[in-house]
Amino acid sequence: MTSTFTVHAASGYEQLMGRWSQRLAPKFIDFAGLAAGETILDVGCGTGSLTFELAKSADLAEIQAIDFSPVFVAAAKEKNTDPRITISQADATALPFADNAFDRALALLVLHFVPEAGKAVAEMRRVVRPGGVVAAVVWDHYGGMTGMRMMIDTIAALSESGRQMRSRYCFQPMMQPGEMKRTFVEQGLLEVTEAELMIRMDYADFDDLWAPIGAGEGPLGKYITTLDTTERQRVEAAMRDAYQAGRPDGPRSFANVAWACRGIVP
Repeated sequence: MTSTFTVHAASGYEQLMGRWSQRLAPKFIDFAGLAAGETILDVGCGTGSLTFELAKSADLAEIQAIDFSPVFVAAAKEKNTDPRITISQADATALPFADNAFDRALALLVLHFVPEAGKAVAEMRRVVRPGGVVAAVVWDHYGGMTGMRMMIDTIAALSESGRQMRSRYCFQPMMQPGEMKRTFVEQGLLEVTEAELMIRMDYADFDDLWAPIGAGEGPLGKYITTLDTTERQRVEAAMRDAYQAGRPDGPRSFANVAWACRGIVP
């Protein structure tokens, strides 16, 4: 098991997170750096938010993109029209590439879903040449995702299973301040730096937020699928009330912070 993320349909993921990872990708690229002519590895490419932004951001020689989910790989391949991009299914903890094959290895919103995250960082270091860059970014589930935390806290107030789900969600690997930086240092990367990146998630109405969750996408959606009909209706009503906050349904905007980390391969 090399990923704990639940995905049923690429379109559901796009509504749940893909549209927001597209907003985060340019900020992450600015943090990680790029140079013309480089060969880049995108680890855990999902539906291609980072992959295709990389292709727009610099005159790169090659982009290799891998993901563990065949659903994501198929969706990204279907979108791709760039001959520099190759997309394949692979394990982040056992990358199918030679040592020193890339100038940079980047991971956007991936490491917190990899049970052996340290091993994934070690693999990213292995396939990057000396002097190259390894960089990753993950959401701060505990203190940096106001909208999702509002939903998670609402569920936790309703049941013991909801409280247990909150504990798992808030304390996934790599999410605490300094945690990813320590892992990078432990894996021998140099000049390791950590930063916070922020975007806003804007929803048209409650259903815009709820639809992919109700369909079972992501960690929260996975929890929802375990509930019986009565409890599911109770949870949905409570979450709708939290979203609307006593006002008519409609647009809402939530700030979201991610931890980003980069290091140099010795």
